[in-house]
Amino acid sequence: MSDDPVKRPAWPQSASRPVVTPISPSVVFASHSPAALDAQYDGSAPGYTYSREGHPNASVLAAKLDGLEGATGGFVTGSGMAAVTVALLGLLGQGDHVIGGDQLYGRSLRLLTQDLPRFGIKATLADPTDVDAMRAAIQPRTRAILVEVVSNPTLRVADMAGITQLARDHGLILIVDNTFTTPRAYRPLDHGADVVVHSVTKLLAGHADVMAGYVGAQQAELTQKMLDLSVTMGFTASPFDCWLGERGLMSFALRFDKAQDNARLLADHLATLPGIRRVLYPMRPDHPDHNRAVALLDGQGGHMVSFEVAGGRAAAEALVQAAPSIAFAP
Repeated sequence: MSDDPVKRPAWPQSASRPVVTPISPSVVFASHSPAALDAQYDGSAPGYTYSREGHPNASVLAAKLDGLEGATGGFVTGSGMAAVTVALLGLLGQGDHVIGGDQLYGRSLRLLTQDLPRFGIKATLADPTDVDAMRAAIQPRTRAILVEVVSNPTLRVADMAGITQLARDHGLILIVDNTFTTPRAYRPLDHGADVVVHSVTKLLAGHADVMAGYVGAQQAELTQKMLDLSVTMGFTASPFDCWLGERGLMSFALRFDKAQDNARLLADHLATLPGIRRVLYPMRPDHPDHNRAVALLDGQGGHMVSFEVAGGRAAAEALVQAAPSIAFAP
C-alpha cells in the first residue's frame, strides 16, 4: 500500500477562518522556492523556516504580551529563567559587571552569583529598596541592573524611580522582572526600563500547565541581541505551551483582580492570628515599603502574600498539614 497520501499535508480550503488560534506543531516550514527562502532569511519577507527560530504560536503570544507591556518585537522563551538568562547573556560580555537585587527569585540569584562568573561576567547584589546601596555597587565595568519590582518571595518593593534614574545617569541597561507585579499594576518600559522579562508560567498563563517566559523591549537593537542568543541556545517555547499561554491571557485581568482581592483578605486575616509573627503584603500599612507601593503600584498590591509563622519550621510544617485543601506546591 502506498503511503503517499499521508506524506502530503494540505490545509482544507475554506472561505472562513478559525476564531481560535490553531496549534502549529510543525518543526519545519516549506518555502515556495529558494528565492522565497532567501527573502525570509534576509528579513525582506515574513515567514518561518525552523521552529527553534520561531513559529506561529510563539508569534501570537509574544504580540499579545507586547501589547500588555508596551514593547515591540518581544519574544517568548521556554521558561522565565530562560528569559532572565537571555536578557543577561544576550546583552553582557566577558569582563562585564551586573548589579542584581539581593532579594531576587532563588534561581536568578544563582545565575548571578554562580553561573554568570563561569562566562566571565561578575555580579554584585545590592538592596533594591535603597538606591544608595545600588549606587555604591557600581563598578567601572558595570553594564546592567537586574531587579524585580516586587521581590519573590519576600514582597519588598524596589525603588524603581531611583533605580531607573541611576541607570540613566550611568548609561546602564535596566532589566526588570515584572512577574509578580504584572503589567496590570506596573509597566516597566513606560517608566524608563530597557528590558522587561516575565515568567509567563505564573499569573499571566495562570493554570499551572504552561512553562514559558517572555522578553520585551522597545529598542530593536537590544531585542535582536537577546533573540539571537535565545535561538542559538534553543530557548524557544513549544507551540503547545504558547497556545495554552495565549488561552490563559484571555482571563488574566479577571484572575488578577480576583486573586488580588483574595490576597488582601487573606493578609488582613492572617495579621489577626496569634500564631502569625509577620505578614508581608505591599498594601498593608505595616509593610516596610507601603508608601512606595501605594505610589508606584496605584493601589495594586498584587496576588501574593508572604507570612512568617511563630514557632519556626515545626510550626510551619504543622500549618501545612492542617490545611490539606491547599496544595503545598512551592
